[in-house]
Amino acid sequence: MEASRTPSPLSSPDMSSGSSTSSMTPPSTPPNLHQNSIDPAAKWLVQKFGGTSVGKFAVKIAEDVVSQYLDQHKVAIVCSARSGSTKALGTTNLLLKAASEALQRTRSPGGTGTNTPNGLFRSSPSLGQSPVDSPRPRSKSSPRSDSPFGSLAMTPASGASATSFNATVDLIRSEHITAARSTVRDPEILKELEAEIERDVDALRSFLFAAQVIDEISPRSKDSIVGFGERLGCKIITAVLRDRGVDAEFVSLENIVPLPDDGDHYEEGETLGQEFYDKVAVAVGERIRQCGRRVPVVTGFFGPVPGSLLRQVGRGYTDLLSALLAVGLQASELQIWKEVDGIFTADPRKVPTARLIPIISPEEAAELTYYGSEVVHPFTMEQVIRKKIPIRIKNVENPLGSGTVIHPDPDIDAACATDEAEPFAGAPAAQQFAYKSLSELTRDGSGSPTAGGWDPNMHKHPTAVTIKEGIVVLNVNSNRKSVSHGFLAGIFGVLDRFGVVVDLISTSEVHVSMAIEQGVERRSLDKLVRELSKYGTVTVARDMAILSLVGKQMRHLVGIAGRMFTTLGQGNVNIEMISQGANEINISCVIDGRDAVKALNLIHQSCLQILPQGARGRMGPWLF
Repeated sequence: MEASRTPSPLSSPDMSSGSSTSSMTPPSTPPNLHQNSIDPAAKWLVQKFGGTSVGKFAVKIAEDVVSQYLDQHKVAIVCSARSGSTKALGTTNLLLKAASEALQRTRSPGGTGTNTPNGLFRSSPSLGQSPVDSPRPRSKSSPRSDSPFGSLAMTPASGASATSFNATVDLIRSEHITAARSTVRDPEILKELEAEIERDVDALRSFLFAAQVIDEISPRSKDSIVGFGERLGCKIITAVLRDRGVDAEFVSLENIVPLPDDGDHYEEGETLGQEFYDKVAVAVGERIRQCGRRVPVVTGFFGPVPGSLLRQVGRGYTDLLSALLAVGLQASELQIWKEVDGIFTADPRKVPTARLIPIISPEEAAELTYYGSEVVHPFTMEQVIRKKIPIRIKNVENPLGSGTVIHPDPDIDAACATDEAEPFAGAPAAQQFAYKSLSELTRDGSGSPTAGGWDPNMHKHPTAVTIKEGIVVLNVNSNRKSVSHGFLAGIFGVLDRFGVVVDLISTSEVHVSMAIEQGVERRSLDKLVRELSKYGTVTVARDMAILSLVGKQMRHLVGIAGRMFTTLGQGNVNIEMISQGANEINISCVIDGRDAVKALNLIHQSCLQILPQGARGRMGPWLF
């Protein structure tokens, strides 16, 4: 009988053997659960949800987002680790804290917690006996072999010293148990989810105890610890989806990274090229197709990566995985769900007149990301754009909103501005889907441009203005009478040794001005200044901000730079340095951080505000 049962949707099946590694094997999927479209022509749609959405809007994701797409599309979901009530209580931050605490040896048995040899990590085939109401977890199930921590699970020896990470692990456990109980109504699904949380938490304790014993956590071990957050977040979303009638399946990708073609292993220090990510995309796509009509809920963590996932990619690896999945499935669209309606002409929290941008080019989105607007990381964006897959930014709190489309077609702006009744009628089906909401925005029933929607002349304006605060400006002035040709080389060499990323730079033969993020520690910055002083006199300006005006059409706008700087001058905003990118779609300047909001409003009203024909308007109260 066991062989005829389907794996639990909350377990991660071992696809190499075709069986689930979890002991939970419920009967086959009930026929009333909502599944992915049965239409063989239906395209895949990848939806990525960030930590805040997973933490605060799990029920809304299930009821108002995912369910609305299943009849016409095949939906795959990628989730980040849950956020907390504060940034410090976010799951990833707590996991990194626990990893750090594991290397802090305690000197007394009091500590913050104790690994009890008779209570934790003991193997038992019993299911559903996790005492979730006890003050400390006493789950009687050992880590499963599909857990990233299962291979290092161990039982603490009798009399083991107190471990400082236990309190942090307890907090992670309680946060997820509380989330499970507040979002899952079905008692059977809740019982299964709680058991999964208990098993993973026990496995995490084992892993951290092992790290404490050997007094070392390697970069790859830290990857595995951080990946634990995506497992828990995805299991909660899977359970909530099933509780709301969606046939969802949890999919862990921690062993998805393929070996090189020669069958050997990647070198730890090597830089991963595009070929590596192409292989990961293919592997991820093949794995997800094995879910059949179930809706896969996929971990953003995709396992041990040569040189460490955190080092190679950073904490934005969930966005990257969603992009690779979209490529592997040849999806019609990648949707990134946030808590904002899309990309605006300016930060709407600071500029009341900011407007939603219906469509934007990848180059413009990349510039906005570099200079303060959290859009999509350019490397992540590149993975899908090079395969002609559009990205849509949507608001989980406003699922019916059209969002903003980042589209790979450089000629689409012209199509958007046309007066034809159906500007996308000749486009492929995938593009028509991507533009449907945009088309509704731009047209009313008569086929003419909607007064409050997309303006057909908007392409004659810059696209957006953004501000990046917390900037330090370093000015290096050569004190040599005869300037050596190695002046710039020496400065750039120092920056490279310190690993400093320069946001803006302005150079001459004897002078260099550089804008860097203020996040550099004071001690490191002091050392950097001392090294740069070997090449000239160094001055430092703190608490600055980078103001950037972005637009693909700006290269055709004569006088736009003059208008920008004249506006700042009239508003009494002093400019520290100026830079314009070689691609001519970005004009940036450094200003005093105290003038950031004023400058943002000034430039938005001067360069981006769409006024009625013939109206001149006034510059607003910021001039006075």
